Amino acid sequence: MAGVLFKYFKRIFDDYQVLVQVNPDDFTGTELIIHPDGKIEKTIMEFDDEIFDDLEVDEFKPCSPLEFQLHLSKS
Repeated sequence: MAGVLFKYFKRIFDDYQVLVQVNPDDFTGTELIIHPDGKIEKTIMEFDDEIFDDLEVDEFKPCSPLEFQLHLSKS
């Protein structure tokens, strides 16, 4: 895993938010769903090579690795 520069994205919905970590080398990553009650769902993902286009279409915006890691540490 050394040397991998993950990309991070976030979208805020009405009552929850989704953060996504993507490894651009092999299109694997992690999705976090943060619910209003503070519960965090963590899912290990395998994306296809169109993930960045899909995230843009779905209005995800780049976010900070620190923000993602803070939520991940609570999951």
